[in-house]
Amino acid sequence: MTEIALEITDLEIRSAEGIVVDRIGLRLQKGRVLGLIGESGAGKSTIGLAALGYVRNGLHITSGHILLDGKDILAAGKGQELRGCKVTYVAQSAAAAFNPAHKLIDQVIEATVWHGVMKKPDARKRAIELFAMLGLPDPDRFGERYPHQASGGQLQRAMTAMALCPKPDLIVFDEPTTALDVTTQIEVLIAIKNAIATTGTAALYISHDLAVVAQVADEMMVLRHGRVVEAGPAAHLLEAPQQDYTKRLLGARQNETEERSSATALLSVKNVFAAYDPSVPVLSDVSLDVEKGRTTAIVGESGSGKSTLARVVSGLLSAAGEIHFEGVQLASRVDDRPKEVLRNIQMISQLPDLALNPNRTVADIIGRPLKFYFGMRGKERRKAVEELLELVELSPTLQTRYPTDLSGGQKQRVCIARALAARPKLMLCDEPTSALDPLVAEGILDLLRRVQAENGTSYLFVTHDLAIVRAIADKVAVMHKGRVVRYGQKADVLSPPFDDYTGKLLASVPQMATGWLDSVVASRQSL
Repeated sequence: MTEIALEITDLEIRSAEGIVVDRIGLRLQKGRVLGLIGESGAGKSTIGLAALGYVRNGLHITSGHILLDGKDILAAGKGQELRGCKVTYVAQSAAAAFNPAHKLIDQVIEATVWHGVMKKPDARKRAIELFAMLGLPDPDRFGERYPHQASGGQLQRAMTAMALCPKPDLIVFDEPTTALDVTTQIEVLIAIKNAIATTGTAALYISHDLAVVAQVADEMMVLRHGRVVEAGPAAHLLEAPQQDYTKRLLGARQNETEERSSATALLSVKNVFAAYDPSVPVLSDVSLDVEKGRTTAIVGESGSGKSTLARVVSGLLSAAGEIHFEGVQLASRVDDRPKEVLRNIQMISQLPDLALNPNRTVADIIGRPLKFYFGMRGKERRKAVEELLELVELSPTLQTRYPTDLSGGQKQRVCIARALAARPKLMLCDEPTSALDPLVAEGILDLLRRVQAENGTSYLFVTHDLAIVRAIADKVAVMHKGRVVRYGQKADVLSPPFDDYTGKLLASVPQMATGWLDSVVASRQSL
């Protein structure tokens, strides 16, 4: 008889505002993966954290039992005793999970050594093997880096290595591929599937993306408002969903917009070179433009220079070359740019956990550009904040909340509302929908398109998701190792013939068929 790794019965979790998780039950066998699917606020991450014997501040478990290998994880001290060894966690935002003052290798092995699972030399060896398995560069020396010396995708893979290091009985994956480009995403999915198959580890895989979860999950549970909407084998839910909500989740990724005609350039980037370390160039001779009222998307794998280019355009990173905005050359440094330019070029960060001040309320965060650029105060500013929250489909009651009280999707929407508050002509969108479930992401894309249609706003849109590129882009720039290897109208870039790298990116988009990843794993015997 197959052993049960995790059993949850009649779990109810409440906040002061009501029920967050409503009488959830599940059983997860060793060596199996259960995908928890649903939009932001559905209760996915709350259930995942409860499986670690943990709840966020303001939440309380009011009923139910959680058994890990037959042991009550809610018993006094059990959760803390088991976390980091028997049950581990891969968070949605790796950048916020690492201490910037310590090397990655020391943080990856810390819990494994502290719990006595392995001695330090063995843990280091295990970590290096995992770095190689997860496709991190120069695995023997990668761990000697500090967090700021790694890209967002690299940090996410390092956190996956941290969770795999002690060979746990259960891993809770909370949106582990959110920050990864399409090629890296596949490598991580393969590594996860391979680790589960070879070690017998059980896993909860939390995501808003049905197509991604289908690649690794044996079964799926669709959640909404803390309740189970639909549950069953992954293949069945993907091929024949019964509930309208599940069908909407599947259909949300298929939205596509028509090609639009060319327009006058608002932003022009010419022959830009940039580096964080003078001896290691990050951008080499990059040129592209963003037309008025149009969207230029930048795609490429982790470390290709996408986000760095956005930082250069924003003035947060000095660079050689020319950047023209409305025909006028901009100063390289943001401090040297006039206030009106700062207002007209706004950025939406990839990592809302780092972009939002945890000590400021939502009203303060969104209200700051309203005061700084337009002098709004008091009632006028409060009304504008409420309108912006409603615009990004957040309740005005969230004004008094702090970022730590919000879900990942809510935090990202606050970032978008803050950018819109400045009424910019150009928005630098650095993976703005990466933390959102498909339905909310579709709503955000619709919002951005509506703002563009009504106000003529332009977007420089950094993403690894080609479905989003197809949905929102007019032009596409494909980046590889700091260079633009293909650039032009979307129809031209996303149509054959392809250069080798662009073809690799397009071929690596996760397919909807559940058997796809199995065939890839079978062909990757080196893993």
